[in-house]
Amino acid sequence: MIMKGQKISDRYQIIKSIGEGGMANVYLAYDTILDRNVAVKLLRGDLASDEKFVRRFQRESLSASSLNHPNIVEVYDVGEDNGDYYIVMEYIEGKHLKELIKKRGKLTVSEVVDIMLQITDGMSVAHDSYIIHRDIKPQNIMILENGLVKITDFGIAMAMNATQLTQTNSVMGSVHYIPPEQASGKGSSLQSDIYSMGIVMYELLTGNLPYKGENAVEIALKHLKDPIPNIKEELPNLPNSIENIIIKATAKNPKNRYVDAREMHEDLKTCLDDNRLREKRVEFKYPENNFDDTKVSKMLKETQKKDNEGESPIAKQITKSDLKKQNKLLIILASIFTGLVVVITSLVLLVPIITNGKEISVPDVTNMSVNEAIKKLQDSGFKISDEQQEQSSSEIEEGNIIKTNPAANSKRTKNTEITLYVSIGDTKITIEDYMGKNYLEIKGALEALGLQVLVEKKDVDDATKYKDGAIIEQSVKKDEKLSIGDTITLYIPNVVSKYPDFTDGTFTIDDVEAFCTEYNIALNVEHVTTSDYTDGTIFYQSKPKDYTIISGQSLTIKIADAPKEDDIDDCSEAARIAGLC
Repeated sequence: MIMKGQKISDRYQIIKSIGEGGMANVYLAYDTILDRNVAVKLLRGDLASDEKFVRRFQRESLSASSLNHPNIVEVYDVGEDNGDYYIVMEYIEGKHLKELIKKRGKLTVSEVVDIMLQITDGMSVAHDSYIIHRDIKPQNIMILENGLVKITDFGIAMAMNATQLTQTNSVMGSVHYIPPEQASGKGSSLQSDIYSMGIVMYELLTGNLPYKGENAVEIALKHLKDPIPNIKEELPNLPNSIENIIIKATAKNPKNRYVDAREMHEDLKTCLDDNRLREKRVEFKYPENNFDDTKVSKMLKETQKKDNEGESPIAKQITKSDLKKQNKLLIILASIFTGLVVVITSLVLLVPIITNGKEISVPDVTNMSVNEAIKKLQDSGFKISDEQQEQSSSEIEEGNIIKTNPAANSKRTKNTEITLYVSIGDTKITIEDYMGKNYLEIKGALEALGLQVLVEKKDVDDATKYKDGAIIEQSVKKDEKLSIGDTITLYIPNVVSKYPDFTDGTFTIDDVEAFCTEYNIALNVEHVTTSDYTDGTIFYQSKPKDYTIISGQSLTIKIADAPKEDDIDDCSEAARIAGLC
């Protein structure tokens, strides 16, 4: 059990637990060497004792550490400490997409396109290095308050064997997004990630999963055989281009899907253009249902057989004789349980009498010196533990007793061992000037020292003056001292930057370029020959006014180019020849 304050590999100091899963427990920790907060994932259960899995986990995690992209959670370190295998990653303060879906239900089309553009952009870097995630699902995709998306769990996901459908702890959440080739045991390719991303996109748009079932194997069979439900039945006004992306991404045959994440990303970039909203439905070049479901069907039969024994709704075929046997077994088990309760209760009541162990009160030795406390406790018939605990206290003088375990005045038999808690005085922590520093790093450092840290957002007049996450105010001033357990509040700017209206006639191309440079936005400029607008006018932007700015996004603007005179004359002459004027 990992405890608060414990260090992993004498470096990563645990601050608190931030999540538990079937494969790993996640902790917020403080990197004492690089002075920053990190997330530490510790493998749990049978995975940590599986040497083959551990070796692959370490190898794949190191491979994932080479990925560098704003939409991928960075892997810092992989290691082992006293039999605990861990991976150290960038700490992300946000929620995963599954939480967002549960809270919001379906998202808007523009939100989904933006999220999918970020996911495919990050996965493009992985696919360029032929790194396959193998477990893309909303639970493995984080989203920050500013809308930035981060893909996580590359190392663990790549080391997992996702075809082990009977491991419901780790796979039941993944099977809803499992590609047909993985479900049939044929292994994974880049197109496997594409399929999972298509399912995620479907869920973001509808708020629902396309395939449901009573168990993992039943759901896997649907991925193998059932076509993706018609999303237009739920969203009749959905652009055809969006529907086509989902259809192509979730094709049963990998050959009918996008080649890789980059191709899907390029398709998403133009999916909301006017000329694509009513495009024709995509048609597949290769046959779809070419998977052998023998293996999965056999697993389903075995699962149903087990379910029958547990009264699963899949197939109830329990006979009367089976019920009698089960009832008889339950009676026997109940009798055994009752007998054990009686025996244990008797032992609890009789042992003190048998051993003539009369219970006495633990003396209150609070504020006594250690020697005085030991003498008083020993005189009362108790033993003293060799291990003493030290605690900070603003009330008890240094060197005196704060409390005991068992507590004062509790009843115990003679010779019970008592642990002393000794005061180390009022340990003061000197507060520094944290202005301008990242609040996550300062919060982690102060919590590691034992302080309670609150973070609050504060409205600011000019958001451009502040870095994202920078501390702009603190409740305790520099050089003031706090005791362990005291609270300090850190204030950060409430920065929600929005896109302006570049088409209002006041912006030049230089203005837009400067804007994109400042906010780390990739700018695409398209020149369109038209007489509808004055030459040089910006008449289109892909991110509308007041859309939230996210670093790393892309923005497309269209600029009007006036037709050349030669082009006009030629066109007029051609029109005259054709008899049109």
